[in-house]
Amino acid sequence: MVRLSAKTFLVTLLVVLAGCGSGNAPRFLLNPPEPEQRFDVRYSRIELREVSLPAYAAAPDIAVQGEGGDLRNLPDALWADDPVRGVTMALARSLDEASDAVVAAEPWPLDAPADLRVEVRVEQMLARADGRYEISGHYAYYAPEGSGRGSLRRFSVAAPISGEGARGVADAAGAALALLAREILSRL
Repeated sequence: MVRLSAKTFLVTLLVVLAGCGSGNAPRFLLNPPEPEQRFDVRYSRIELREVSLPAYAAAPDIAVQGEGGDLRNLPDALWADDPVRGVTMALARSLDEASDAVVAAEPWPLDAPADLRVEVRVEQMLARADGRYEISGHYAYYAPEGSGRGSLRRFSVAAPISGEGARGVADAAGAALALLAREILSRL
């Protein structure tokens, strides 16, 4: 009879349980669609700060709102990237592709400093029970050197969820981020 120490048993149990997890769950990318409109903005270089998300939106699980308003995670569906990084990079790409400015997420990668800094703080970001993906909160933009000029604005954008399951939610999330980029650029 083979005797295992408590430590060996615990390590073996953890290895077995790790294999039972959702390590092979499908992962979904945030891919905003190509911009329908391009904006001429007053700034040539724009830095997007890391987007602030609520805890449920920053989790790797894809959450949806139930009929009673509760949030539930879709089974076996995860975001492909860390949600904070994924949202920040997707929004920066949307801002860049829809404008004549060079837009990049922080840290600013170029030698010449950014002319404008944009901060986005999301209060709600979810697939609603009514079939829309909504993002709401506020954004601020200002000159990094502190010229005293800047603005703070509230936003609420929504895109229809037209596909099924997690793929439909991910596509609608990308479309909502493109709408947010368009709203921000229209103010610059």
